[in-house]
Amino acid sequence: MVFRKRSRGFTLLELVTAMTILALMTTVGIVGYRSHTRSAKEAVLKEDLFQLNHALEQHRADKGRYPATIDRLTSQGYLRRIPVDPMTQSKDTWTFDYEDQDPDNPDSEVGIFRIRSGSTDIGSNGIPYNEWSY
Repeated sequence: MVFRKRSRGFTLLELVTAMTILALMTTVGIVGYRSHTRSAKEAVLKEDLFQLNHALEQHRADKGRYPATIDRLTSQGYLRRIPVDPMTQSKDTWTFDYEDQDPDNPDSEVGIFRIRSGSTDIGSNGIPYNEWSY
């Protein structure tokens, strides 16, 4: 009787099965990573919008009017720095809502009363980021 040693190693079927399982696990991991990254950016955006708009209201309470530029919030000490919009990765893309011109004083500066994100992407709540306000 002749005994043959079984060769050590994996069959092609075993390798394909293992690669398929790894690919599925990687796909699930990437989807989870992207959703967590998105929700983290949205949380940062909410906090930044709250801080920026709160600083606008503090300026108005102290000075009696809204600032004409966002840079006045930093120069007058209401903010340490202008935050980066987490959705556009730039601090130059914030959009501003300006108050109406005073009809009694047409030469007066028009102030910023609300700051919004510059991104037009849709948030997880179904509302575009540039319509969020806190």
